[in-house]
Amino acid sequence: MMGKEKKYDASSISILEGLEAVRRRPGMYIGSVSTKGLNHLIYEIVDNAVDEHLAGHCSEIYVSLNKDGSATVIDNGRGIPVGIHPKAGIPAVEVVFTMLHAGGKFGDSGGYPISGGLHGVGASVVNALSEWLEVEIYQNGKVYYQRYERGKAVAPLEEVGACRKNKTGTEITFLPDGEIFEKTIFKASAVRNRLHETAYLNPELTIMFEDRREGQQIERTYHEPEGIAAYVRALNKGKPLVHDDVIYYKRKVDGIEVEAAFQFVDEFQENILGFCNNIFTQEGGTHLTGFKAKFTAVINQYARELGILKEKDVNFTGTDVRNGLTAVIAVKHPDPRFEGQTKTKLDNPDAGKVVADITGEQVPLYFDKNLETLKKVIACAEKSAKIRKAEEKAKTNLLVKQKFSIDSNGKLANCESRNPEECEVFIVEGDSAGGSAKTARNRRTQAILPIRGKILNVEKASMDKVLGNAEIKTMINSFGCGFSEGYGNDFDISRLRYHKIIIMTDADVDGAHIATLLLTFFYRFMPELITCGHVYLATPPLYKAIPKKGEEEYLYDDKALEKYREIHGSGFTLQRYKGLGEMDAEQLWETTLNPETRVLKQVEIEDALLATEVTSMLMGSDVPPRREFIYSHATDADLDI
Repeated sequence: MMGKEKKYDASSISILEGLEAVRRRPGMYIGSVSTKGLNHLIYEIVDNAVDEHLAGHCSEIYVSLNKDGSATVIDNGRGIPVGIHPKAGIPAVEVVFTMLHAGGKFGDSGGYPISGGLHGVGASVVNALSEWLEVEIYQNGKVYYQRYERGKAVAPLEEVGACRKNKTGTEITFLPDGEIFEKTIFKASAVRNRLHETAYLNPELTIMFEDRREGQQIERTYHEPEGIAAYVRALNKGKPLVHDDVIYYKRKVDGIEVEAAFQFVDEFQENILGFCNNIFTQEGGTHLTGFKAKFTAVINQYARELGILKEKDVNFTGTDVRNGLTAVIAVKHPDPRFEGQTKTKLDNPDAGKVVADITGEQVPLYFDKNLETLKKVIACAEKSAKIRKAEEKAKTNLLVKQKFSIDSNGKLANCESRNPEECEVFIVEGDSAGGSAKTARNRRTQAILPIRGKILNVEKASMDKVLGNAEIKTMINSFGCGFSEGYGNDFDISRLRYHKIIIMTDADVDGAHIATLLLTFFYRFMPELITCGHVYLATPPLYKAIPKKGEEEYLYDDKALEKYREIHGSGFTLQRYKGLGEMDAEQLWETTLNPETRVLKQVEIEDALLATEVTSMLMGSDVPPRREFIYSHATDADLDI
């Protein structure tokens, strides 16, 4: 018999007061509580300062990572208002830091006509997720100060001193809350790259960065007067250029400002970055769709006018035209619509139309005066089209345009379910580990795909070698969604058969190398698998500790072993796992396959420029930069992939 049924009435409905909702569900506001989410706190405050710059009131931003683990952001804008808010009855600065959806992002009250932090939650979210936060405001020759702890003001706003009458701005220092975040150590390289990116997008802004932490001291100043044209040059650094000049245009129509810069390189790749109100739209959106469609139409029209495409010839595809293209498309929109608080995709139809119209006007203005550059660009499209046609038959066999039974893949031990949301595929190194995994798995939802040794390094390989590689063909066929857009029009994330693709390799140097090769393949050929959060790394244990008394325990790294030794002394025996193949099926299930007990690391791309540069450096043919990078990062405790 069931126990006494609990009463469910109006009193059962919980109301989360103040910023409690943010602390309960931080991922809804900053994406995650990993290092990426931690760094996002800095970006939220910086974005507010950039909004001041866009409004014409801020020329300098200073960011520091402090010795005590806190971070400071200072701007020379107008300073957050300190007067009493007419509705809230408290100082406006306290409203900004303690109430969601409050700020100068809304309405026509003299706030921000163009804003990246459009939801008005940034400052309050940072406050809610900080152990403490202190704000100083400089206005009218006076200095104002207030302190908050876990989102709540601990004292009223007070005037604490005087400053120069012409000094204005805001200084915010906060310490991330260890109760919220997995780690509270900011990753300086990611912060620096984000700040540098912001400087490219705002050529009149100067951003100063200082890492003041012990052993990591560094100072950098970012000022890029050439803006996104310089950004494109940075993205193409070290690559063979098709033409020397970066093509650039900027225009405003119907309140929407469009800025674009692009250049072609002699490589089979496409790299187009989109921004709206300084926010990187990782998943693209209407602004990129508008640019791509119009640019393709313009190049096809020129190709016909020049007689390169005959009457009987079909047009170049969008992929043909964008072969070798590196572009940055940045729009400023007064009322942007993003998908989600983390703003990964722009959804405004008017943005796509305006970008297309301006591109259709400005690109011909340049090419009409630079015919030789135009011919080189069209030659890139011709080269791409020839490769595409030559490989069409092989490619069609590979991709799911043909009816293909997944069970026809002899290497794949498929799962019974056909619901992608609950299905996961483990890419397992070696036949012995693959055999154990096939025995240990949950057959209903878990598929096993064994691979033999190290797959092809796609960063160095030609397209025909990539397409001819047996392991790569098996993965393409198994996943079911084809290639990414940069290598063909066949990629469709909606056809993905498994919502978790889990790389499971040995916990040694060779295993790490195999994982890196797989990630390079995904990043270059199927980047949406990563950007949409479908790629994971399994974390098999390194040791099994067997105490004389008590339960056995799996240890996943040497730090865990040290802690175990501190507690148990020498009263235990240790089993070292040199590879996955050494585990029996039961151990493999318990440690690596069981969703209830396993540890998975989700692969994320935080910084597009950094990811591209590091991938090219580590996996490419140029040895000296790779050697320098490895030496400089050899002592890193936690080098993110």
